[in-house]
Amino acid sequence: MCGIFGFVGQSDLHFVGKRMLSHRGPDDYGALMWDGVAPPRLFQEPFGTQWRGAPRVLFEHMRLSVLDLSKAGWQPMHTPDGRYFIVYNGEVYNYRELRQELEKRGVRFRSRTDTEVVLQAYAQWGAEALNQFVGMFAFAVLDTKERKVFLARDFFGIKPLYYTFYHECLVFASEIKALLALPGMKAKVHPQRVYGYLRYGLTDHATETLFQGIYQLLPAHYMVASIDKPRAIQLQRYWDPTPEQRLDISFEEAVCQLRELFLESIGLHLRSDVPLGTALSGGIDSSAIVSAVRHLDPQAEIHTFSFIPAENPAISEERWVDIVGKHVGAQMHKVRPKFEDLLRDLDKLIYVQDEPFGSTSIYAQYRVFRLAHDSGVKVMLDGQGADELLGGYMRYRSARLMSLVKQGRWNAAFRFLHALCQLPGSKTYLLFAGDFLLPPVFYSLARKLVRDELFPSWLNQEWFKRQGVKFETYFRPEYGADVLREELLNTLKVSSLPKLLRYEDRNSMAYSLESRVPFLTPRLVNFILAMPEEYIISEKGTTKYIFREAMRGLVPDSILDRKDKVGFATPEKFWLSSFGNWVEETIMRAQSGTFTPIFDYPNLVKEWHLVRQGRKRFNSRIWRWVNLIRWMELFNVEVP
Repeated sequence: MCGIFGFVGQSDLHFVGKRMLSHRGPDDYGALMWDGVAPPRLFQEPFGTQWRGAPRVLFEHMRLSVLDLSKAGWQPMHTPDGRYFIVYNGEVYNYRELRQELEKRGVRFRSRTDTEVVLQAYAQWGAEALNQFVGMFAFAVLDTKERKVFLARDFFGIKPLYYTFYHECLVFASEIKALLALPGMKAKVHPQRVYGYLRYGLTDHATETLFQGIYQLLPAHYMVASIDKPRAIQLQRYWDPTPEQRLDISFEEAVCQLRELFLESIGLHLRSDVPLGTALSGGIDSSAIVSAVRHLDPQAEIHTFSFIPAENPAISEERWVDIVGKHVGAQMHKVRPKFEDLLRDLDKLIYVQDEPFGSTSIYAQYRVFRLAHDSGVKVMLDGQGADELLGGYMRYRSARLMSLVKQGRWNAAFRFLHALCQLPGSKTYLLFAGDFLLPPVFYSLARKLVRDELFPSWLNQEWFKRQGVKFETYFRPEYGADVLREELLNTLKVSSLPKLLRYEDRNSMAYSLESRVPFLTPRLVNFILAMPEEYIISEKGTTKYIFREAMRGLVPDSILDRKDKVGFATPEKFWLSSFGNWVEETIMRAQSGTFTPIFDYPNLVKEWHLVRQGRKRFNSRIWRWVNLIRWMELFNVEVP
């Protein structure tokens, strides 16, 4: 796991990656410069007078050593013939198997790294190599013969890759802050993305970021840039999780196959040459990972890391954490931050994340990674993606109901509805079901009827109109007959997983930690999305139904039979009300600042007072206001 930075096109940029991304790779540094004529030159430290003139290609690499800790893993790495050079961030877990395949083709290796396997795989198969990888990655390969740079990002976007056009150059980096550090680069707000964030909490779903002119390479995409025409980029998707066929398989067979696939994934994700730990919330997903580690290695020294909310026992999962920790004989580590800690760490957290985030819940994750770092752990396993893949949220039950309705399976629909009515929050299920059932043409009207408008009064509608912003409903694809499957795909690709993976990457890399997510492999995802919907959510409304059954005998039944869901939840309402004066000061400061146009401040202040008095519903919109304001202050973001 590392940080990468580079440009394609003639420029005299130096040192940006080393300066801005050293936290991602504190163990080593390397750089490449190429003038487009002579062989590329490699540097083991930031170059100064060693290079004269403006190179056509620059690569910088900040290394976090996880596999093959020797100098043989130094980057930029190149093929023996000097044609290909790579800077790479990630882990390809099946590198041993790919190495064997490449060795059969006559390739000789000089290291034990997955980096060299990725490089040689690209040299052998080009872009086709991507679909053979199991893992997370973002990398750039210089092809000196064809005079091009090839950039790629993994299937789900676990590892980040951002780019911008700077003068006549294409510049890329692992984090936005490195691009903002370019000389003369100004941070400007993207009005459409700001609307999506403030109204829906939506980020990371599109090519554009909240910074105008800064883009991300989307998951499962690669980019090709010519050395001589770097702005004329070519973008291509290489994988799509939409299953083409449905599995015709019994539930019992599916349970066995899912268990086998999950254990296989955990085994691959355990490959490491440094100390490894696991996040443990006490929920099904993290408990399954911890239990699988113990099953695969009865002698392993397991370290678990958990967030325990100090101020709100109602959302504490410590009881469940202890059950799992004792079950596997883990050394348990717990952190119990209070709201004063959040306020103290808030500016750093916002800076770490680069873009605004949806709620304070990521602070729990941030503190868990800090605790792991302080405990000497360098690699963490986490359950990210399981909810989006296995129907873990309340909304998915409503989607399953609508699948039955759209398929005309009325008896099954009525039985399922009856089961939902026995569960807590039955009214919410019906509201969600309306979301899936209504045609888009009636959706805006329905939102107005429940006082949930596309444009809240606390936003300055005139400013957004002047910026050409489209006031649109997000999360609303055209649902066919398989509503649950389509909603799972929507949350995997658009509304949920992309931002969660950004939080995961930045929070872990802030502490030079590699975080691995074993639920997110193409093989596992393809298998789950191709199975019948009733295997994912049972006729009684049990979420993650098949996974619960697949984990029987590994995970304690008391965990698998849980009906509640918490996760790394924080007492956000308590925290924000506890420093309500800070919230109010932040709003007042914004009103007199340069980004006044975004909000309608009289209505914003009124809304905040009504929430604080308990006369209007509290939700994460409050956090989004103050998070955006503080983000704009810290990054000196300009508003048109």
